[in-house]
Amino acid sequence: MRLNVIESSDSTTKPWYADGLRFTCTQCGNCCTGGPGYVWISEEEVARLAEFLELSVEETLERHCRRVGDRISLREHRTRSGLYDCNFLKEIEATREVEGQTVRYTKRICEIYPVRPLQCRTWPFWPENLTSEKAWQVASKKCPGMNDAEGKRYSLRQIEDLRDAKDWPAK
Repeated sequence: MRLNVIESSDSTTKPWYADGLRFTCTQCGNCCTGGPGYVWISEEEVARLAEFLELSVEETLERHCRRVGDRISLREHRTRSGLYDCNFLKEIEATREVEGQTVRYTKRICEIYPVRPLQCRTWPFWPENLTSEKAWQVASKKCPGMNDAEGKRYSLRQIEDLRDAKDWPAK
């Protein structure tokens, strides 16, 4: 009698993104808005944020953070359109040249970009975006910096380092 053997998954199989992915943050703010949620921030990151804002840690926690159980999240506010924006997402008036003419537009920026939390720094290389190419494509519909042909190419190692980061990446 011959038994069909179920093949075990090969741990050496490379992930779908083994050849790398392209991403450059355009600071569009799309990842800073949406349904209500959490932007987790560590105590060390709160201290970095406080120094950047020239506030005490206590003032920073009181003005810009909220406690969720034993964790800390940045505050968010509800917009006129019903979405929830990180409190540090701001709209500014900007201009750009289009076919020789100056065009005014509203640009969304992160006011704390240099000290943004790890959760923000590692976007879009979050586990849920890397589960499949389809998941990556769905996320890229909201993020113009993903799959940009001119964007920075991240190697498999860089992607995995960002995906698994526990503190700010070196670069």
